[in-house]
Amino acid sequence: MRILHTSDWHIGRSFHGHATLDALRGVLETLAAQVRDNDVDVVIVAGDVFDSAAPAAACYTLLSDALRALSDSGARIIVTSGNHDSAARLGFQSALLREGIHVVTAPLSAGTPITIDDDHGAVHFYGIPFLEPALVRHLWPEAELRSQRATIEHVMGLVRADLAGRSGRSVAIAHCFAAGVDSTPGVEREIRQGSLDMVPLSAFDGPDYVALGHIHGRQQLSERVRYAGAPLHYSFGEADKPRGSWLVELDSAGLASVAWLDLPVPRPLTTVRGSLDELLNDARFSEHEDSWVCAQYTDATPQLDPMRRLQARFAFCATVMHTPEGVRGPDGSTYSRRVRAARNDVELVDAFLAHVRDGEGASEDEIAVLRDVIDERSLVEASA
Repeated sequence: MRILHTSDWHIGRSFHGHATLDALRGVLETLAAQVRDNDVDVVIVAGDVFDSAAPAAACYTLLSDALRALSDSGARIIVTSGNHDSAARLGFQSALLREGIHVVTAPLSAGTPITIDDDHGAVHFYGIPFLEPALVRHLWPEAELRSQRATIEHVMGLVRADLAGRSGRSVAIAHCFAAGVDSTPGVEREIRQGSLDMVPLSAFDGPDYVALGHIHGRQQLSERVRYAGAPLHYSFGEADKPRGSWLVELDSAGLASVAWLDLPVPRPLTTVRGSLDELLNDARFSEHEDSWVCAQYTDATPQLDPMRRLQARFAFCATVMHTPEGVRGPDGSTYSRRVRAARNDVELVDAFLAHVRDGEGASEDEIAVLRDVIDERSLVEASA
């Protein structure tokens, strides 16, 4: 059996205010061609199909077209919801989809596989939608689910218990932050609250392959546990990370091979740095004139209308940053850099407190209060 592992399509996400639907459509058309050319049997989309809980109508159209193209290529498709998706909105149309397309959004379905046969027998696919502990702990009152780690470990225990009563090979699909991965600050919406939410590799023991989503860059945690990353660049912090998917092959004994399939990059991303005059005139930047550009100008004082002036040379200049050289705060970092480095709402508030309190960030008690407030906000948003 040949399996294509992709994730984090983020349909509807903008790139510094620029729409990405057309670029993503082209990339997903290439993905469907790869499925056909490589005789793929099953396509896995491991969460974050949409970028928001309330996607625009054009986003649903793109998803329907992409799923139809993959199905027409001869593959079965298994889609799980991620932390960006609204499970209800993603799942409502599953009953309307053609046979062979499975959308997994219900938490209690995590321990029940979708079974697909090949010449060697059954392969059991366990789709695990994104599980927010505060929203699902009532479903399993016998377990204390106060973190992503505890929740994934509990559900993977259910998967292993179900596997014990079956014969055949197995694949698990999850959307989480696994220990040991390299994330891109400010890109992947943070789903951790400290190290307790980092899911250890041992949690995924059992299945022959584990297809993970959430991290936008390609990652290999072990031969059988991997992230595919996003098919499109959504941040300059991802510029050096390849786009593509994993082609996984199972034989009669289990995992036989894993290969990487590159996807095209519609427009390269680059960061250029220098004085505004250098950025506007220096020949060394000529090769980037057709790229998405993040321009960092180093003049000591802000310059007049830098975006308009830079776009006269770099038509796809997406963002301009004034980063004067030699300007630092008491801790060696500017406030704006601390804000950009914040990985979650707690760290964002902590950066603000440190800025207004002469370097004194949030205390442990304050962090506990912040986490409770953010959990309560998540519950309110989920029930809206």
